Amino acid sequence: MTAPIEVSGDAAAAPEAVLSGVSAKVVEGRSLGQIAWLRLRRDRVAMTGGVIVLVLVVGAIIGPLFVQDPNTYHAGLINPTFSRPNGAFGGISLAHPLGLEPVNGRDMLARIVIGARYSLLIGFLATALAVALGVLMGVIAGYFGGWVDSVIARAMDVFLAFPLLVFAIALVGVIPSSAFGLSGNTLRVTLLVFIIGFFAWPYMGRIIRGQTLSLREREFVDAARSMGARGPYILFRELLPNLVGPILVYSTLLIPTNILFEAALDYLGVGIVPPTPSWGQMLANAVQQGFFSVDPMYMVVPGVAIFITVMAFNLFGDGLRDALDPRTR
Repeated sequence: MTAPIEVSGDAAAAPEAVLSGVSAKVVEGRSLGQIAWLRLRRDRVAMTGGVIVLVLVVGAIIGPLFVQDPNTYHAGLINPTFSRPNGAFGGISLAHPLGLEPVNGRDMLARIVIGARYSLLIGFLATALAVALGVLMGVIAGYFGGWVDSVIARAMDVFLAFPLLVFAIALVGVIPSSAFGLSGNTLRVTLLVFIIGFFAWPYMGRIIRGQTLSLREREFVDAARSMGARGPYILFRELLPNLVGPILVYSTLLIPTNILFEAALDYLGVGIVPPTPSWGQMLANAVQQGFFSVDPMYMVVPGVAIFITVMAFNLFGDGLRDALDPRTR
């Protein structure tokens, strides 16, 4: 037999006593949200897009309080011979940083800011409606499967094949100037939000359905079922929290698509009611009334505004996708 090993008093001390002289830093755990935020902060392109989006939103909210009346004419600043603003680059000056509109001389900055308010408002509200419907239908179809999944999947196919542009033009044409207790631009914004959001939900629905089909076979769902959890509890307490990442990512990518569609409807004359400015309406005036031949800046300014807005949302959405999904790194 081997003799028992005797341990001295110093070696037998408690671990706390042994480490009492060691100045070690406490390692704090990080949540998934904190890890995603650290990844997002390292992506300079995505952060630049996020800052631009923030500036656009703040400008659309408080900008109209600081700009001129977008429908005020400055006929004295227009060259009567050529019907274009005096000076170079569309009459850019300290009083009019983005120049003036040809022929009538309305301030371009004021019209861009007001147009941003309507474009972002319609884009956000339509996306919220599409996300709400898409998430609800996608989760239900993916979890329950069977005939429920078949019915919802076929409904998605019908909505995706629907001639949305033709329907929007026809619907706006038959709705009178006052309906449902609404009138003017309030009615028009409501119609645009309904048309864009109601017919855009299948894009979100397909993505959420696919994610739900994968998640419903995971262990935490089986554990919830074994404990007697019913369908609604599993849908909203187990599956939905695990779908936050895809919902956020594809929402940021759906917003610019809806903004572009709203600008297209404005361009076709079924968007915001004039004289309230909108970006698509300004492009339509530049092309249809020949303003671009008088002063190209009138077409460049709203075009650049749409380009920057859509690009910023897309860059931020791509960065958010990479931050929330480490497998893409």
